[in-house]
Amino acid sequence: MKNGKKVVIGVIGSDCHAVGNKIIHHVLESSGFEVINIGVLSPQVDFINAAVETEADAIIVSSLYGHGELDCQGMREKCEEAGLKDILLYVGGNIVVGKQEWSDVESRFKAMGFNRVYRPGTPIELTTEDLKSDLGI
Repeated sequence: MKNGKKVVIGVIGSDCHAVGNKIIHHVLESSGFEVINIGVLSPQVDFINAAVETEADAIIVSSLYGHGELDCQGMREKCEEAGLKDILLYVGGNIVVGKQEWSDVESRFKAMGFNRVYRPGTPIELTTEDLKSDLGI
């Protein structure tokens, strides 16, 4: 059953982990979300343009290759410039290079304007529950 909410998902930067992207798509769709999947190897502008065109409620950025921190810099500001001031921004996966203290990683991404930041191995079902909560579903 559809819940009326739209979510843009994709894999940012030079990352091509297509399997995880398909799993995220399936779980979100099964939970009632309309999923706009921009695929892999996606720059920030593709996420933002898709969100503007579809009037999405959230963007979920996925990254597995460790360079998500670089790829995500300035994304909140670009969303605001595009008129997406209140859009929810989530990010998850292997989003930094090497082993780093998770609380530091999370703080940096929140400072960049992300509403939720997920560590490697977080089940997409948890993200889905957070999304429902944040959107008042």
